[in-house]
Amino acid sequence: MLESEDLPFWKMHGSGNDFIIIDNRCGIFPEQERSQLVSRLCRRGTGIGADGLILIEDNHFVDFLWHFYNADGSEAEMCGNGGRCAARFAYLKGIADADMVFQTLAGLIRAQVDRTKVRLEMTEPFGLRKRVKLDFAGEHEIVDFIDSGVPHTTVMVDRELDLVAVSERGARIRYHQEFAPAGTNVNFVKVVNEQRLLIRTYERGVEGETLACGTGAVAAALLVSEYGLVKSPTEVITQAGESLMIYFEKKGPAFKEVFLEGGAVIVYKGVLESDFLV
Repeated sequence: MLESEDLPFWKMHGSGNDFIIIDNRCGIFPEQERSQLVSRLCRRGTGIGADGLILIEDNHFVDFLWHFYNADGSEAEMCGNGGRCAARFAYLKGIADADMVFQTLAGLIRAQVDRTKVRLEMTEPFGLRKRVKLDFAGEHEIVDFIDSGVPHTTVMVDRELDLVAVSERGARIRYHQEFAPAGTNVNFVKVVNEQRLLIRTYERGVEGETLACGTGAVAAALLVSEYGLVKSPTEVITQAGESLMIYFEKKGPAFKEVFLEGGAVIVYKGVLESDFLV
């Protein structure tokens, strides 16, 4: 990147999960101290402000390659809401057709764009563990675990989600030695009926609650379905009040044909001044 260049970006959100998206096919995003720069850009108040940052880059085998960074600058394998935003960005920029495939650290992701709605075919979930007991100095939590592109635990609750101390309980589960060293995202879920869940999510990398988490919605639907409490398609209502649809099939012990569907909204387009990059 030339020192004098400003940096164009789009700000988008998927179900309240917001992202900075940059077309980096020409290598305009600085390589040096990338983690620190991402953190500065995602910081609310003094930066653009976002839950994550996405770089779209060339790939000779699929439509594009992405790099996804959490707000703290760490790179993550996958993000469902970010994936939908990236897909719509790529379609509107002419990088990919409405039906596309892109590369992530979690594997190949297929996407279909239909106006403002995007449907993602997720990578095959793995690592299912039910009824994991976590001890905390005399207290304990019972969680279920699955990797839906990134690691997720789910805690089912039977009271109002607004009463759950998401930040406190989420942080202690996220850092529990059971999930070291990578840690885990944490979802608190209430079953409404056999096709609807309510969810609140503590995201690692953001280190706090976000308004939505796509891979978390997928994990929650799959894990709750293990108890026969929901079936496909499952509607997951996020803390932002928006709806995500999760489609899946259970074949033996494995989940197949897992899809995440929801909106991808352009908030604004801007240019970051080059002075901010130094």
